[in-house]
Amino acid sequence: MSGSGNITPIPWIGLQQILSTAVVTDHMLHIFNTLTRRKDLFSPLIPGEVRLYVCGMTVYDYCHLGHARMMVAFDVVQRWLRALGYKVIYVRNITDIDDKIIKRAVQNGEAISALTERFIQAMHEDTDALGVQRPDHEPRATRYVAQMQGIITRLQQNGLAYQSPDGDVNYAVRKFSAYGKLSGKSVDELRAGERIAVDSGKQDPLDFVLWKSAKSDEPQEVKWESPWGPGRPGWHIECSAMSCSLLGETFDIHGGGMDLQFPHHENEIAQSEGATGKPFVRFWMHNGFVNIDSEKMSKSLGNFFTIRDVLKQWDPEIVRFLLVRTHYRSPLNYSDQHLSDAKNALSRLYTALKETGPDEQTLDWDEPHAVRVRTAMNDDFNTPVVISVLFELAAEVNRTHDPALARQLKGLANLLGFLNREPRVFLQAGVDQGGLTLEQINALIAARQAAKAGKNYPEADRLRAELTSAGIVVEDSPQGTTWRRV
Repeated sequence: MSGSGNITPIPWIGLQQILSTAVVTDHMLHIFNTLTRRKDLFSPLIPGEVRLYVCGMTVYDYCHLGHARMMVAFDVVQRWLRALGYKVIYVRNITDIDDKIIKRAVQNGEAISALTERFIQAMHEDTDALGVQRPDHEPRATRYVAQMQGIITRLQQNGLAYQSPDGDVNYAVRKFSAYGKLSGKSVDELRAGERIAVDSGKQDPLDFVLWKSAKSDEPQEVKWESPWGPGRPGWHIECSAMSCSLLGETFDIHGGGMDLQFPHHENEIAQSEGATGKPFVRFWMHNGFVNIDSEKMSKSLGNFFTIRDVLKQWDPEIVRFLLVRTHYRSPLNYSDQHLSDAKNALSRLYTALKETGPDEQTLDWDEPHAVRVRTAMNDDFNTPVVISVLFELAAEVNRTHDPALARQLKGLANLLGFLNREPRVFLQAGVDQGGLTLEQINALIAARQAAKAGKNYPEADRLRAELTSAGIVVEDSPQGTTWRRV
């Protein structure tokens, strides 16, 4: 599997067919709300409709596993909301104007638009490979500058923004009395965010920039005309503009990585509520970090892995399984050993379906395993419990060879975005650890069968051992001989 522009996506099919007439009727969904610091019963503002916004990528480089975790986590969230029968309007933005983007484009000697377009395409290749369904809307910040300027103007009119002598427009944090309610800290406890430079133009170190005055050495394509002179938007104002434009000034769920809780999401609340006077978001969700050797994975620490580099070594469905089997709010430990464990676990589920194919009926939500899955998913999307139920169900399939239970196994796994392929396709996929091509594997198996037919059992055993040493498990049954990768 290539690591540059040639990632093969999994054929993520079957979910809509299975769920088309099998919508969950129990809507007692509880979500851990960062704002209230507890699990709250969820009900949307508009009955039957959920408006969901997730902070997406800043497109100046390839996505890493931390980004993959965020995108897969909220992919599971929107899948479950749809399974509950809601009409979901899912927005995940793209930041295509930012200090890091400008710096990278200047270093490369390429246009900013060319740089961002290249990495947007790469992001889509990565997320498609991981089975992440595209959001309903994927707004780009550069297309919402007018809306950002509108919010800044309202903030100035409300006495919450000021233009400093250097030309920047800043938010006056101490004038917004509710600042800190998401992070749970008082203004005096908080510090300026890592992405905000504290300078003499600010009235307070906590103030953050809404509009950046144009710099003479910056490319012309990042300069917009405004009431405050040429410049470009700050980072935080982007999401306020895009979310309110597409979902309304108050909407249901806002998500993102835990590192965005402060200052980014805190600042979004201050901007949006300061401009509109209305509650911004009802439920805030934050996913946990990916850890490498018990340390947070990050570019600043140099301990990160891009999605496409990981997919050179591992099947994307295995990577997705690894990301989903840990609860979205918990830290996720990453290593090759964890991926190997995920591969073995997913192989067990596929093996059950290889031996017993599912029937053609729709998912039965009254079946006991499905009831437990529904309960777990309605308990703040508790995917680890769901996966434990899937393994119990696989054991039942292996014991009974019941196609109805096989259908339940496949359908319930589809809710999390896996078990969509033909079992043999998955079990025979992967990196050729022993350097054997598919043709070589089939030739060795045919030679072994010929040796067995000729009662040359030592030769048959030798060929089996050769396959085993290459990571190929040969399985004989009355129906014939099959194989899978270790």
